[in-house]
Amino acid sequence: MKFTDGFWQMRPGVSALYAEEAYDIVAAADSLTVTATTKVIADRGDTLNLPTLTVTLSSPLPGVVGVRIEHFQGGRAPIGFNLLGEQAGCGKAEVTAAGGKLTSGDLVATVAPGAPWELTFSVDGRTLTSSGHRSTGYLRVDAGGDVSGRMVESTRSSGGRTQEAPTTYVCEQLELGVGELVYGLGERFGPLVKNGQSVDIWNADGGTSSEQAYKNVPFYLTSRGYGVLVNDAGHVSYEIGSESVERVQFSVPGERLEYFVIYGPTPKEVLERYTALTGRPAAVPAWSYGPWLSTSFTTDYDEKTVTSFIDGMAERDLPLSVFHFDCFWMREFNWCDFEWDPRTFPDPEGMLGRLHDRGLHVCVWINPYIGQRSPLFAEAADAGYLVRKPNGDVWQWDLWQAGMGLVDFTNPDAVAWYQGKLRRLLDQGVDSFKTDFGERIPLDIVYADGSDPERMHNYYTLLYNQAVFDVLREVRGEGDAVLFARSATAGGQQSPVHWGGDSTSTFGSMAETLRGGLSLALSGFGFWSHDIGGFEGTPAPEVFKRWAAFGLLSSHSRFHGSESYRVPWAFDEEAVDVVRKFTHLKLALMPYLYAAGLEASRQGTPVLRPMLLEFPDDPAVAYLDRQYMLGADLLVAPVFTGSGEVEFYLPAGLWTSYLTGETVPGPCWRRETHGFDSLPLYVRDGAVLPVGAHTDRPDYDYLDGLTLNVYPSSVAETRTVTVTTPDGREVTFVVEHGGADATVTSSLSDGWSLRVAGSQSVPAADGRAQSTTGA
Repeated sequence: MKFTDGFWQMRPGVSALYAEEAYDIVAAADSLTVTATTKVIADRGDTLNLPTLTVTLSSPLPGVVGVRIEHFQGGRAPIGFNLLGEQAGCGKAEVTAAGGKLTSGDLVATVAPGAPWELTFSVDGRTLTSSGHRSTGYLRVDAGGDVSGRMVESTRSSGGRTQEAPTTYVCEQLELGVGELVYGLGERFGPLVKNGQSVDIWNADGGTSSEQAYKNVPFYLTSRGYGVLVNDAGHVSYEIGSESVERVQFSVPGERLEYFVIYGPTPKEVLERYTALTGRPAAVPAWSYGPWLSTSFTTDYDEKTVTSFIDGMAERDLPLSVFHFDCFWMREFNWCDFEWDPRTFPDPEGMLGRLHDRGLHVCVWINPYIGQRSPLFAEAADAGYLVRKPNGDVWQWDLWQAGMGLVDFTNPDAVAWYQGKLRRLLDQGVDSFKTDFGERIPLDIVYADGSDPERMHNYYTLLYNQAVFDVLREVRGEGDAVLFARSATAGGQQSPVHWGGDSTSTFGSMAETLRGGLSLALSGFGFWSHDIGGFEGTPAPEVFKRWAAFGLLSSHSRFHGSESYRVPWAFDEEAVDVVRKFTHLKLALMPYLYAAGLEASRQGTPVLRPMLLEFPDDPAVAYLDRQYMLGADLLVAPVFTGSGEVEFYLPAGLWTSYLTGETVPGPCWRRETHGFDSLPLYVRDGAVLPVGAHTDRPDYDYLDGLTLNVYPSSVAETRTVTVTTPDGREVTFVVEHGGADATVTSSLSDGWSLRVAGSQSVPAADGRAQSTTGA
């Protein structure tokens, strides 16, 4: 949202008051309160008829400073996020002649006394960012005022924004250093680097090819070693070097804005602190990492169809972990009634039992809407479980499901009722839920707890997915709950997994899907998936095969489409071979991938990582959005062409192709050509990859036949590798290696082996294995 007309003027209909002077600064033990006047006070008369801004500094965690800017304080505070990790007493405040200072860990926030207004965030005397002249503001927009860049949808009932009230905003601008780059803000499908973009934090069901996003997160991190979370669940508007090219501006409607500056210094450490504050991703079960196969959306299917798909996968040696039933497992017009359509699935309990007997888990589609024809509509409406209009009527519309209502997750009784319907399905044998939708949340409604509908528009998805995840965890146990969710906001990472939404079946959409996943990873989300082959349309065989390799080298892998099936043999026989190869590869890598997933849950580092997370000091990786690290040690560069041509970058170090064994010294750019059964998959300098002996399922005993693959290192070093099995056993291996020699010791006496790249495997004996040159 842009308020200014160039450097000198405001836009038509916009008036602004900015913090001009820190008139007084008061310190408590762990906070600072500043009265910021909106003009410089020359005499006592200037204190009359003058708005002020109250700026409060505090610290919820070491290395994190919160800033709250308020005009009028008498209103109800806007909905913020549940800051699970918040601690008391993390900041130390003091006021001297030099101003006010709040210290939290290594991060220091300093408010200069008097005029001009200056709030600086620094570490060891080095400024990270600051708020200066015409940065901290309170703005009024008249009806019809021009604030270009504000997202507008066609009607209020669509869940969109209009140009009417509210008319007041609080904004902040933080300085951008020369060359400083901004990342994050949720799953965004445009450029990975957000500089120059206007971004609205407003969930929308807009596919993957526009500026709209399913997962809007008001958090960004920058290349200068810090991140910023705006603690407002509603519409946050960002101008990232796009209104003032030297600054990031964020604004919210109303009378109050709160944000947190989160210090790293590395991007990983920023995410670690951010997820400590807003919640870490839950650990997901090992079985969820295997391939998911879907009925697709509007295709025809019944148990016979499902069985034919599963038989076809087994006959072709294509391991399968999860079978997903999309919307039409329920009867049309009834979504959701949580009842299997008896015309196509007359014996759901028997069918689920038969699927379980084949070693499969089952996922079914749900959404938070109740169609009018569903028997549950009247039940929910009568009980007050659906959101209502201001006049007391149940809110309804015909978009998606005829006459549908929206479950009110602010009502604890409605949550319990909804969870009860899911619990019955879990008792039948369902293992997981695809929690679709949650973005089209209207504004002209009243919630049971009186929540502001504007703030609830984004926050609704958090309550929806949390309600579903909680019942899964209750029934299945900690570590065995998993969703397949589309919408999210800050904190949503606690209820994984999330998938990238409705892409199209093209190479271009495959690339934008990856950009969305990388952006989401830099927003605190640890697990991510996407529809292999794209959702809308039917992919050409070349697109399907390239996407299959990419999808099976993501944390989670699902074959799903809209109007056509995604079984590999529907494309060609080579597609079957490609899916088999990369499925077996992923399942063999499960000891490594499962460990990366546990790291995501414990530290907040995502499984699929933008290059800058692992190589923050290499300027060449800053803009890379067509490659990624899978865990810490595997570099993946998907191929976005049918011809197989691909260009990618290898940072400093000695890299080894996982598929061919070729070694390449970095840093360098590479141009390669790959068949459909290949792609650039490189192992990092000195990596030790734990590789399993099984390729038929993801949830096996990783220690049974484990091989520790040791890759060339440019320096002699010692590494520690911990392998955790799905049942929770942990074994640590200490690896000393350099050149072609390696020695591994462990408390596990035998049953595993060591293999130095290019050499034969050496079985362990008495907890030790050694490979020397020529062995």
